[in-house]
Amino acid sequence: HVQLVESGGASVQAGGSLRLSCAASGYTHKSYCMGWFRQAPGKEREGVAAISVDGSTAYADSVKGRFTVSRDNAKNNLYLIMNNLKPDDTAMYYCAADIAHFSSPAAEWPECPFKDYIKGRTPEYWGQGTQVTVS
Repeated sequence: HVQLVESGGASVQAGGSLRLSCAASGYTHKSYCMGWFRQAPGKEREGVAAISVDGSTAYADSVKGRFTVSRDNAKNNLYLIMNNLKPDDTAMYYCAADIAHFSSPAAEWPECPFKDYIKGRTPEYWGQGTQVTVS
């Protein structure tokens, strides 16, 4: 079964940096859109960063210029480098992904709607989350 496991969350001071990782397993050669979401207490979940199969990225305005999302398709891993962290970045961070349900080769897949993650699209699979606290 599909499993996403996040790691790297920690408590840091404002201005600090963190690197989150997400290890995906349970599927191979079908990785599609992937992204990071966060939810702070009392706030709605928001899409923070998203990435397509070919590495195209999208970010929430609140993190542009500070966060960088990347992926290693060979390992099915997803990463989020967070710089210049602010107290408002405090939240539970979740890795999420969609799997391509196409029978055609990957080269023939339509572009995954990764930008929609920032607009509220809910991916198919989710990790358990890793806590980031900035003080």
